[in-house]
Amino acid sequence: MNPVYHQAKFINSSPDLRDTPADQGREVAFAGRSNAGKSSAINTLTRQNGLARISKTPGRTQMLNFFEINPEHRFVDLPGYGYAKVPVAVKKKWHELMEKYLTKRKSLCAIILVMDVRHPLTEFDWQMVEWCQHTGLPLHILLTKADKLTYGAAKNTLLQVQKELKDTHIRMTIQLFSSLKKMGIDEVHAALDALFSSEELAEGDLDEMIGVIE
Repeated sequence: MNPVYHQAKFINSSPDLRDTPADQGREVAFAGRSNAGKSSAINTLTRQNGLARISKTPGRTQMLNFFEINPEHRFVDLPGYGYAKVPVAVKKKWHELMEKYLTKRKSLCAIILVMDVRHPLTEFDWQMVEWCQHTGLPLHILLTKADKLTYGAAKNTLLQVQKELKDTHIRMTIQLFSSLKKMGIDEVHAALDALFSSEELAEGDLDEMIGVIE
């Protein structure tokens, strides 16, 4: 565990790149389908229950939310995507905002893609994987809500997702995670340490991720 992430603080919500913090240092962006558990994951790994706003209504994260770890490192909570009840005009606005951020933000150094372990690799998840493949950005996948499955079922899902992604040819690691059970936090911190420092984090270094949900 790295206590530096416990120092995270909210600094800005932005509906446009013009309102974002200075484009310097390094940022890790959290992406994922609405209700996959992005905000809960951020709160859990920072040990701050109210840091990232959690809503019972999926699709409420409508802006780029920035959190400072230290002067050089930040988290960015991207708008959740794919929620059917969000109006088409709003979906379009979110898509344009995310596209601008992902293509123009120079400090973006990695993506953490959050997927509900019960519903992994949706169409939207594949779009993000393909974008990382195109840009060469490293990707760390959190299979969240693993406490909703038995250990065996969660592990099987992880192995299946690994199998489906084996031909993507991108720098990628993957783990099981549970905000409710506070499991997988050390592994996320290790992944973040590597992503922020640009170190290579081999999949073999994270073997214990397969078994973090007992």
